[in-house]
Amino acid sequence: METKIINPSLVRLDADLGSTPDEVISGLAAVVTDAGRSTSVDELAAAAHAREAKSHTGVPGGVAIPHCRCAAVTEPTLGFARLKDPVDFGAPDGPADLTFLIAAPEGGGREHLKILSTLARALVNKEFVASLRAAGSDEEVVALITEVLNNPPKKKKKKPASTEATAAGAGAAAAAAAPAEKQEDAAAPVTRIVAITACPTGIAHTYMAADSLTNTVDEMDGVELTVETQGSSAVTPMDPEVIAAADAVIFATDVGVKDRERFAGKPVIESGVKRAINEPRVMIEEAIAASKDPNAHRVSGNAGAAKAEAADSGSSLSWPKRIQQAIMTGVSYMVPFVAAGGLLLALGFLFGGYDMANAWETIVKDYSITNLPGHDITVDGEVINLTKAGFSLYLGAVLFATGQMAMGFIVAALSGYTAFAIAGRPGIAPGFVGGAISVLLGAGFIGGLVTGVLAGFVAWWIGSWKVHRVIASLMPVVIIPLLTSLIVGLAMFFLLGAPLAGIMNGLTNWLNSMTGTSAVLLGIILGLMMCFDLGGPVNKAAYLFGTAGLSAGDEASLKIMAAVMAAGMVPPIALSIATFVRPRVFTPAEQENGKSSWLLGLSFVSEGAIPFAAADPLRVIPSMMVGGAVTGALSMLFGAGSRAPHGGVFVLFAIEPKIGWLISIIAGVIVSAAAVVLLKMVWPQKIVEKQAEAAKAEAHA
Repeated sequence: METKIINPSLVRLDADLGSTPDEVISGLAAVVTDAGRSTSVDELAAAAHAREAKSHTGVPGGVAIPHCRCAAVTEPTLGFARLKDPVDFGAPDGPADLTFLIAAPEGGGREHLKILSTLARALVNKEFVASLRAAGSDEEVVALITEVLNNPPKKKKKKPASTEATAAGAGAAAAAAAPAEKQEDAAAPVTRIVAITACPTGIAHTYMAADSLTNTVDEMDGVELTVETQGSSAVTPMDPEVIAAADAVIFATDVGVKDRERFAGKPVIESGVKRAINEPRVMIEEAIAASKDPNAHRVSGNAGAAKAEAADSGSSLSWPKRIQQAIMTGVSYMVPFVAAGGLLLALGFLFGGYDMANAWETIVKDYSITNLPGHDITVDGEVINLTKAGFSLYLGAVLFATGQMAMGFIVAALSGYTAFAIAGRPGIAPGFVGGAISVLLGAGFIGGLVTGVLAGFVAWWIGSWKVHRVIASLMPVVIIPLLTSLIVGLAMFFLLGAPLAGIMNGLTNWLNSMTGTSAVLLGIILGLMMCFDLGGPVNKAAYLFGTAGLSAGDEASLKIMAAVMAAGMVPPIALSIATFVRPRVFTPAEQENGKSSWLLGLSFVSEGAIPFAAADPLRVIPSMMVGGAVTGALSMLFGAGSRAPHGGVFVLFAIEPKIGWLISIIAGVIVSAAAVVLLKMVWPQKIVEKQAEAAKAEAHA
């Protein structure tokens, strides 16, 4: 298959594109755009910068592979630069002098992903990399890359089983031949390892990790390896016979392993995908050792248990970090319930009036579209006079009831999916049960957090038991959920429920008693948290605190929600305004982002500020935190309350007082915009200074 993913106009040899990854990426984005493969250099650079901010793209061998998908890219494209001065892209062995920018169209098909993954895998081939360094012309580079893409280099394998699952059937043949091999060479036992590699984007690191492991095995005696790459290209599942014959498993992934239960009972070594690229031999040796250790940690057959493997299993995460990740997973799954339920509650108030909250259940049960309610509704023998009537009241009650049902799940969802993140599917049911018990006992979201973590670790512990194969098939479906639910229920009713309910009641009473200085102080803290990591764990913790009491509808909870949402709106709006007021202190990519980030801010999407913060965290993040603190303090001072958990200015109808809340946002935006402009003027970015010098030189010329 011939490909035009690269041509001489996309190549730069011995180029000086800057001294930082951002500068090099921006330079390559300009090369791609100049070649007619992108409609906007700024959009492409911003997308690549955002990807680089998530994790470094430097790999061993002096190579960097920044990559992204972007709507501005018109066709699958590869930009290449052999740098005059190597730049540090975060690889463990030092700076990179060979840099590829893989630019994929937004929503592109699988064919170009196959091309891109082929290139990424070729980069672990030392001969190919050396030929790029020795190339004397742009045309020679294009020829080398095109040859690799059209005719991927054959691996020099000593063993037929050292292959990837994408070569269908080869692994099965190796497994079928296993008994014969053992008979033929009983003196040289073979360790059979299966591996899964996967990265978030599924374009580059997935395949580089696979080839790094495979190439390393080819240099080792007595080891056979089969790899399944779970990337963006089509995934061919590993043959079950290969899995059955395996002595150990390697999971080198940054995302969940698909169909993890296939490997249940196998000794497992787990890490992020980059460790397989950087330390393939170490991981393989660990897997060999695990295969011989009867006490080695094993795959429990669920998607989340590996998060809780002990440190010697190959995981680099500490227990506190795993618990934090589990809670963040629970929060992320809970947020849709909060957003949908909270907005429906707000719409219910909009159509039915705020006093409808006292009669909504009676309205939806006793009335219908053909029997509309009037102003007077009898609830528990008492007549309540409502401000609205007819279809508007009935519609409001229906919306409110639907929202209440959604909000009723938030603690259970928080608990259930926190447990899921630790123990996988067997943890979901006991997690939900624990969350429901927390609601029943009045322990609220604090109880939900505790039961989620408790259920997760109990389910993981039970899942680690060594049982007979007949019982093992019942473990994830019956035994683990049953025993875990029982243990969590007993713990909550006999031991934890009352203390947690007491903590929750104390917190509620403290919030309701806040006035004046104490309320302003809480607003400052919430504002700082919302603007610290712009959608990260600290931001999510503040948002969870804000949404936790929303279903109760008490005044303190509404004030907290208003302060959280207002502060979260500040960063994108402030940065957008700053790019308009002082564009010369921002890069072209940031100026382009500023054209749309204001809308994200108005919608309460704090993540709209991430590209700015990723490119310049030391100036941007403190500036945003100052403005967020101002907004949080003023929102509390004005006593603004929000009945909606999301939506920004588009749910203004659910916020009172509206003017005070808007003033708090405007004040914070002004402070943040002024602070970031001042910092960038007093302490300019090097990349901005270089761009300004280049512009002056061009003007003089």
